Amino acid sequence: MDQQAAKVILDGNTYELPVVVGSEGERGIDISKLRTLTNYVTFDHGFGNTSNCLSAITYLDGEAGILRYRGYPIEQLAQYSSFIETAYLLVYGQLPTSYQLSDFSDLFTQHSMIHEDMKHLFNGYPSTAHPMAILASMVCSLSAYYPGIDLMNPTQAQFDQIAVQLMSKIRTIAAFAYKKSIGEPFVYPEENLEYVPNFLNMMFSSPIKPYKIYDEVITALKVLMILHADHEQNCSTSTVRLVGSARANLFASISAGICALWGPLHGGANEAVIDMLEAIHRDGGDATKYVNMAKDKANTFRLMGVGHRVYKSYDPRAKIIKKCAHDLLNKLGVNDPLLEIAVQLEEQVLKDPYFTERNLYPNVDFYSGIIYKAIGIPKDMFTVMFAIGRLPGWIAHWKEMIEFPGGPKIGRPRQIYVGSNQRDYIQINKR
Repeated sequence: MDQQAAKVILDGNTYELPVVVGSEGERGIDISKLRTLTNYVTFDHGFGNTSNCLSAITYLDGEAGILRYRGYPIEQLAQYSSFIETAYLLVYGQLPTSYQLSDFSDLFTQHSMIHEDMKHLFNGYPSTAHPMAILASMVCSLSAYYPGIDLMNPTQAQFDQIAVQLMSKIRTIAAFAYKKSIGEPFVYPEENLEYVPNFLNMMFSSPIKPYKIYDEVITALKVLMILHADHEQNCSTSTVRLVGSARANLFASISAGICALWGPLHGGANEAVIDMLEAIHRDGGDATKYVNMAKDKANTFRLMGVGHRVYKSYDPRAKIIKKCAHDLLNKLGVNDPLLEIAVQLEEQVLKDPYFTERNLYPNVDFYSGIIYKAIGIPKDMFTVMFAIGRLPGWIAHWKEMIEFPGGPKIGRPRQIYVGSNQRDYIQINKR
């Protein structure tokens, strides 16, 4: 708590509310006792100005374009770290030693398989089922396979077990969901492959055709997963915390986060980018026409993947993934009209004062959709890829919330009622 206090004057009375100061100088007014003192509540539609927790996981400054995990700049982690090392950092708060990282990686390999009985659950879905529906259901179903663990109150050793198993198994579940959708047999994980190559092999290999994995593909996916690993209190992370605050187990909480991520305003944004590119292609592929439409206030068209609610400068994640995207396209020699349109849109947005003066730059969703499409990942798997990357952050926030001094406080937002006043029920004759 800061020495300062915020003064609120209501109905002629003055109340002092404590000020909370973060390690980077962020300040917030603690209103937790406002209703008790005044019988007033605050109104903040969408919670855009409300902090729901104290967290030591991720620092984000949208105005300055800063993103750090546990104090480490995202630029350094994307360049030097691995996804597994970044996951360890987020969940446990420190970078692992070489021994800890080796042991952690071995656990990912040991626990990459899912219980064979779960194959029957996959078979119960129609081939038209969206992979996100399967992913959310399967993650929640995993809780049934830990009968000896108190999932509501796991010990530290038990948490370590279920956390690493969940992070390892989610890629297997995701790959199996994709294979189910295209009617191909499941490809099991291999012990000799690392995290990203193993996933790619399960996704694209078949009994008659092995998948050739390029280093540029591995690098692009690794970087994307690191960039997606956490983004402080976004919609899905807040959902994980809210569900977990009721003492729901880790699997149920993560399943809820996956469902939240599915929304087109959140994790589905990169699908919307490809939808936009397909629409432009059907209309003749004139990128300039659509840039001008986006600048026309009378036109309802919006450039998807351009601008960001939080970042008022260039999204630091987009700066990183832009290079990966171009390196990947050059390596694969991709000849795709949608990708050509994307490149044209990018070039025009970056040099057009209308966008640059408003700090509207291509964001991580713009580039991630391009990368996934270039690799051959279908559009309905884009959000699944996002979920795989975001999983360490979700787990870290669930753990932080559970371990908060005094335990989690169940989330229970207030409301301001605007419905009908009391009215009497009038009975009508019933036949």
